[in-house]
Amino acid sequence: MSIFGDLKYDAGFPHFDYADPAAPKGGELRLIPSEAYLNQGFLTFDTLNIFVLKGSGAHGMRLTFDTLMTRAWDEPDAMYGLAAEAAAIAPDRMSVAFRLRDGARFHDGSPVMVDDVVFTFDLLKEKGHPLLTTAIRDVVSAEAAGDRTVVYRFQGDLVRDLPFTVAELPILSKAYYSDHDFSASSLEPPLGSGPYRVDDVQQGRSITHRLDPDYWGRDLPVNRGRFNFGTVRFEYFRDRTAAFEAFKSGEYTFREEFTSRFWATKYEFPAVTDGRVIKLTTPDNRPSGTQGWFINTRKAKFADPRVRQALGYAFDFEWTNRLHFHGLYTRTQSYFENSDMKAEGPPSEAELALLEPFRGQVPDEVFTEAWVPPVSNGSGQDRRMLKRGRDLLADAGWVVSDGKARNAAGEVLTIEFLSDTPTFERVLQPFIKNLGLLGIDASIRQVDAAQFEERLKDFDFDIIIRRFSMRETPGVELRAFMGSETADQPGSRNLAGIANPAVDALIDRVVHATTRQELVTATRALDRVLRANHYWIPQWYKGEHNLAVWDKFGWPEVKPKYHRGVIRLWWVDPEKEARLNQ
Repeated sequence: MSIFGDLKYDAGFPHFDYADPAAPKGGELRLIPSEAYLNQGFLTFDTLNIFVLKGSGAHGMRLTFDTLMTRAWDEPDAMYGLAAEAAAIAPDRMSVAFRLRDGARFHDGSPVMVDDVVFTFDLLKEKGHPLLTTAIRDVVSAEAAGDRTVVYRFQGDLVRDLPFTVAELPILSKAYYSDHDFSASSLEPPLGSGPYRVDDVQQGRSITHRLDPDYWGRDLPVNRGRFNFGTVRFEYFRDRTAAFEAFKSGEYTFREEFTSRFWATKYEFPAVTDGRVIKLTTPDNRPSGTQGWFINTRKAKFADPRVRQALGYAFDFEWTNRLHFHGLYTRTQSYFENSDMKAEGPPSEAELALLEPFRGQVPDEVFTEAWVPPVSNGSGQDRRMLKRGRDLLADAGWVVSDGKARNAAGEVLTIEFLSDTPTFERVLQPFIKNLGLLGIDASIRQVDAAQFEERLKDFDFDIIIRRFSMRETPGVELRAFMGSETADQPGSRNLAGIANPAVDALIDRVVHATTRQELVTATRALDRVLRANHYWIPQWYKGEHNLAVWDKFGWPEVKPKYHRGVIRLWWVDPEKEARLNQ
């Protein structure tokens, strides 16, 4: 299946072009978490249940669970059969049917049945993480249609993506969860049907997943050349510097470097100079996402978009990039950065057709040039930018008196930046200094990982740093990031509390798009409205992965366009590993 009908691979294809079916199996990959899913954090974990809101989930757990279909990473939205051998979308697109493969089975040897798939849907819809329940809100039911066929039925008119959403849901064992409380946090390894099983759990410190030698799906076309490591081990560190030192000593063997200062200055330790550790830079063709400071508009002091815009004038990216990042980053401007979905210049006629119904309801800037962050003189304290920030605050009713910005009630404008790591302090402190020049009393509040996750879920913050990446073909998941219905839903990704009818309507246009060009037009229009409302202060991005690895790995000659591919495509090269261990 693909959303717009374009597929690269024909029926009977032997394997994905970016997978090497001759890759050896075995060996170990050790790494630290770098991407979060649902309830996962980066610094610790206290549960193996990643599909509910409660707790901080362990990484790698999706390796335990199969799905009906799986993504092809060299196509923007194509999926091919995994536990399902066939799929059929109804002509009216109001339902989709999947026929299960014979031979699919859980790790205890029991077969994957239609009842398990139906049970999974019902369970996730009732008790799943809010991001999951939002995504399947318009899926009315999952029903058995014979021993091997399950039918999902939809409602409403935002159904384009739903066949793909349900195809990616994990398949849970009805028998197992009939005896285990799905809503509870638990460190008991769950029963799955995927390529890996949980092997060892050290709460908050590490989790090891071991390749199942009897994995039922290892010879399917979608899996040939994939899942090559004998074990995948995630290590957890409470401090980024400690994590880096652990990599230097070989405690883990793969690292994606997200700190530009480290990449530019710290990779000169002996293992690099003698060739045991190598540095790689690979392209990242995915939309880079929305990394930045998200402003909690649920709070009255941030309700006025002029206040939110003023804050951005206190951040000097050009100075920060030169002084702290060694010029390695580019300023993020868009919610769909590094993609053709980014709005640029004035709106096209097609974009205007979508935007005109909201004239007077959205900022006038939406109909002119797409908003971009201000560019400073690189001094770190650009007076022109700071004056503009003060003027915006004054227009919004915050007048500086005795060095403090006060509203009509005499209240001082205060900001607390919530953090769980000291890493960003070097960037935040100059930002806070400039905010002080605007009369704003700003500070950093660092809390432990568990408290941070709870406050994040409850929206108990003023401003918070986060990065969210959009799919190559955005759809209903946009509701979770910016839809009104999720603005006050605990655990949602709508951190800014966006509740804007124009945004909701444009999300609908994205989801309704029947061609890629319609999708691009709708996302650009949506991008304009989001940017003009200043819900977040954009930070930076780079269109590449900076990787450091202990030199024992092999990888396919072809990198998938839309994925890093390390866990599922790389392997341990026995000759390299032998040389490394000499």
